[in-house]
Amino acid sequence: MAVEKPHMNLAVIGHIDHGKSTTVGRLLFETGAVAPHIIESFRKEAESKGKGSFEFAWVMDSLKEERERGITIDIAHKRFDTDKFYFTVVDCPGHRDFVKNMITGASQADAALLVVAAPDGVMEQTKEHVFLSRTLGINQLIIGINKMDAVKYDEKRYNEVKEQLSQLLKMVGYKPDAISFIPMSAFVGDNIAKPSANTPWYKGQTVLAALNALTEPEKPTTLPMRLPIQDVYSISGIGTVPVGRVETGIMKKGMKVSFMPANKEGEVKSIEMHHEEIPQALPGDNVGFNVRGIGKGDIRRGDVCGPADVPPTVADEFIAQVVVLHHPSALTVGYTPVFHCHTAQIACTFMELQKKLDPRTGQVKEENPTFLKTGDAAIVKIKPTQAMVIEKVKEIPQLGRFAVRDMGSTIAAGVCINITPKQMR
Repeated sequence: MAVEKPHMNLAVIGHIDHGKSTTVGRLLFETGAVAPHIIESFRKEAESKGKGSFEFAWVMDSLKEERERGITIDIAHKRFDTDKFYFTVVDCPGHRDFVKNMITGASQADAALLVVAAPDGVMEQTKEHVFLSRTLGINQLIIGINKMDAVKYDEKRYNEVKEQLSQLLKMVGYKPDAISFIPMSAFVGDNIAKPSANTPWYKGQTVLAALNALTEPEKPTTLPMRLPIQDVYSISGIGTVPVGRVETGIMKKGMKVSFMPANKEGEVKSIEMHHEEIPQALPGDNVGFNVRGIGKGDIRRGDVCGPADVPPTVADEFIAQVVVLHHPSALTVGYTPVFHCHTAQIACTFMELQKKLDPRTGQVKEENPTFLKTGDAAIVKIKPTQAMVIEKVKEIPQLGRFAVRDMGSTIAAGVCINITPKQMR
């Protein structure tokens, strides 16, 4: 059996009309992830219609038409391979779904490909996605400046957009020098799999080469085990089976575990992944596990499982660093929106606005500001309205990030710096 290549979750992000789905389609096409018979049938059709030159763009249009006619095409579950990795594309269809998916950690991306259209440059959602990527801990970013065909492959325009993006990246703490910027056209195929003759002035990598050059993320196996619960099933003859993704540490059969904030303890009887029993589960594994001593009503989505001797931290209050992505007016003390942290969604109150920071440098701009507005970064004190597990981002980063949502949109994103724990025992 062939050795499985290391796996990477790739988020393809960017403004709504900047060509994300075409880019994903192109990557699948260029790496052979679209089934050959689908390609073949399009090729034949193209020839019969006198479109002798077989165009990828035409495949995309045909796929789109078929989708609109309600025929779903299974594009290999959005999986594609490079020489070094196999990638799963974290699907980011609607902007809102994307934000939710990205936050719940169900699709914690290891890297992101940001698609920005050359004619438009940086748009509102471009900013929001860059802020979110940074706050949610995506450290590896590749930027495709797309639709270069629409600006006649103009190097000057490419440099203008690159400069706009560099300013934005610096503002949120990315280092632009460490990021690949690639002039491309997903539609035509420029610089996706091979260097394009249309951009002789560009000497850098293609998109696939840049993806291949990413660093494999380290599995945080040495941290205490943390598994946020996604669902809880009651299976006759087996008992209570919580389901979730191991974020950190190792879950082992026979381990004594604690569920917080439910404050329940039990012992792991068995662990299952892909319908097979396994002796232990590692970070990134989505598992179901059977626990002795836990009843169906004892635990729920949003609870976190950890070792009984290092239980998950329940916060009475916590100090956080937040970035306000979008607020219609101003955010003040007493504001109580919903915080999304791992699989939990809990209303929390802003108790103190302690310091306003310069988002570019992190230096303090103002002590005890009276309000925060869009674009502000700040240190704040938060009080959950009900028991909630969160960890310090320096200790267990996977459970130290959150997003703040209200009125159907993401207001802010942040990380937990310090915690006043609730005494649970």
